[in-house]
Order: sequence, then C-alpha cells, then structure tokens
Amino acid sequence: MMYNKTVLKNGVRIISEPLDHLRSVSLGIWVDTGSRDEIRSENGISHFIEHMIFKGTRNRTSLEIAKELDVIGGMSNAFTGKENTCFYAKVLGKHFTRVADILSDIFLNSTFDPDDMERERQVIFQEISMVEDTPDDNVHVLFNRLFWTDHPIGMSVLGTGETVSAIAKETILRYIDTFYVPGRILVVAAGDVDHQSMVSCFEPLFGSAPGGKNTTPERTVPVAEAGFSFHFKDLEQVHICLGGEAPSQTSDKRFACAIFNTIFGGNMSSRLFQEIRENRGLAYAVYSFVSSYIDTGLLGVYMATDSKNVNPALETVREEIKKIIKGDFSKSDLAAAKDHLIGGIYLSSESSDSRMMRMAKNEFIFGRYVDSEEIVSELEKVTVDEVVDVASDIFRDGKVSLTTLGPFREEDLDRSNLQL
Repeated sequence: MMYNKTVLKNGVRIISEPLDHLRSVSLGIWVDTGSRDEIRSENGISHFIEHMIFKGTRNRTSLEIAKELDVIGGMSNAFTGKENTCFYAKVLGKHFTRVADILSDIFLNSTFDPDDMERERQVIFQEISMVEDTPDDNVHVLFNRLFWTDHPIGMSVLGTGETVSAIAKETILRYIDTFYVPGRILVVAAGDVDHQSMVSCFEPLFGSAPGGKNTTPERTVPVAEAGFSFHFKDLEQVHICLGGEAPSQTSDKRFACAIFNTIFGGNMSSRLFQEIRENRGLAYAVYSFVSSYIDTGLLGVYMATDSKNVNPALETVREEIKKIIKGDFSKSDLAAAKDHLIGGIYLSSESSDSRMMRMAKNEFIFGRYVDSEEIVSELEKVTVDEVVDVASDIFRDGKVSLTTLGPFREEDLDRSNLQL
C-alpha cells in the first residue's frame, strides 16, 4: 500500500495510490455534495451541474473536450449520488497530465452557457422519462420518496420535470458557490501515478480556489417513515419494494448488515432467491439490497410478480425474515456469506476505478485510508447473534414500508404479511 495524501492550504485534498503493476490510472475529482443537500424547489440541480460540466469551458468546446479524451484513448464519465458528485476518467499513465488538465478545466472553468443549458435540460427530461418508463427503476424512486418522507434524501437524484424546468444559470452558480468549496473537494487517483507529480499538476489550479462563503448548510439526519404507497399502472407485473431502516456507513453494525443482506437476498443462493424464485416460482427478479449513507441506511427487498402472486410472495418474504430473526441459519451459512463478500472485496481491489472510488468514499466518511484487510477483519468477527440482532432491528413491527407499482391496489394487500 502506497497511500499518499496532501492537503492544500485552502483545504482541497489530493490523494493517490500508486500501483506499479498497472499501466492505467483512474482519476476522479469529487465533491461532497449530492441531492440530499438540495432544497425541494431545486431538486435535480446537482445532477444538472454534472451534465453541464462537460458542455464547454472558457478554453474548450464540448466537442473539443470529447475529441481530446478520445485521442488519448480515455474513458470519462460522471455521476451524481445522494451525497457525492464525481467527475472521472481512466487513461494510460503516460496521458495523466493531459487528462488532469482536461478534468481540471471542465471542473473549474465551465461556462454554463444558457443555450447549452436549454438543450441539456431536454436531455434530462428524457432521462427522467426513461426512469418513469422503467418500472423496476421507478419503483425504487417511489419507495425512497415514501421511506424518507419530507427529507431531501428521499428525493430523486434526477429531480422532477417541474424542478428541472426552474433551474437557471444563477441558481447553478449560487449552488456551486455554496457547495463546491475547497473543503468539500477531493482529487483522487489510483494506478500508474506519481504523487508528487500529481500535486504539481493540481496545486497551481486548485490551490488558488477561493474558500467559499463558509455558509454551507449542515445536513439534517433523516428519519425513516413506515408506511404504504400504491401506484396503480397498467403493467404486466407488480413491482414491489419493501424495507426498513438499516445501519449507516459509520455504524459498527454495518458489517453484520452486509452479511444479513447476503444471506437474505444478496445472491443466487440467498433465502429469497431460492424460496421465491427457485422453489415457488413466484418471481423472476427478486433480491435484497442495502443503501447506506453517512448517518442512516436502508435495507430493502425488490421483486416483480403477477398481481395474484403479490400476497403469497410477501408472505414468503415475511417467513424468511422471521426464520433469520429466530437464528434459523447455520455457521456454514454465515461462513459462506463472509466468503462471498470477501471475494467481492478482493476482486474489486484489482480495478483502479474501484480503488479510486473507495479511497474517495473512505476519505469523505472516515477521513482516512481503509484497506481491504481492515474490512475483511471486521467481517470475519461477525457472529450469528449479531446478524440476528441487526435483522431484528431492521424489520421491526410497525417499521416496515411498502411501495407497489403496477396493477395492484391498497385493498388487495393482506397486511398481515407485513406483521413480523
């Protein structure tokens, strides 16, 4: 491990992990802001900024940006989450200086031309429509809106047609001035990179960035709301999300939660996959998932099934939850879940993209490097009782939420299937 970290005078952090066996380097410029930092009337602004960053700078047009990246054989992209925004690229190490210049330019010098904004606004409308037309995606959006009622973490990252329509250039510049401040910015690279050369590239550009107004709003802790929402739509299947509040990214219980999720519905040998799909044929798609944040989390179940199978499928989910809460799984089940997670950790560590992203997230969450061995060690310590405890905490009576999308109405639901 060759982890390096330099903090510039204004608070921008430059982090690298040189990996001598790789010829590529993954570089990301991160901002510790996302949709949970938005006010409701500006929902989608973080994502809008992500799109506009690539639309031209004071030095390059959008076409020139694309051509320069293509010439060096680079892959570039960006994403917006609930808590972070990232602009990244992967190139051969010999092209690091050029890609660093391109990413820095789009990050620091984007013009947000009003004409480009109108064109990109139409693209985002299409992206929103695409999610609405994809029920297995849309049901998650609807579920989050229910589960985190009245909190921005429950809002869609994309925003809505109404909120995106209202975003103006002045709104974007104000948001950037508030949240794109040095103390929230990370420049992270993993792969064929030299740390001092990296600092030499970025310090002249980012070291002079103003410190911002120091009025960045504090995040409020979300409170999960148990409830039901039914969205009738003429589809072939009913798409279902249900779940409860789970440990946060900083909780000591997060390792037991990861193991519970794996046993419960995280892979093909999991309880839900085997019982609902393989043994009973109630659904083609069924899985459990964890969405964790700095101060809260969610463990949910997704499945899609015929309307007549909704109640039998929910009853099966309840039965499998109750079995795990009663400790109805063996030490070999626990060991298999650990092996599955540990294998995934080590396999992802062979990717410079994964290592770059893991370093950034750990810096935001813990302020330090967290190596694979530390995570593996914590997973190895988890006991059967700890898995039972975390399952009991998540799926408590009166604390489970349910969303359906498709040909299913509230009066069709057998609510006893959600009583644990």
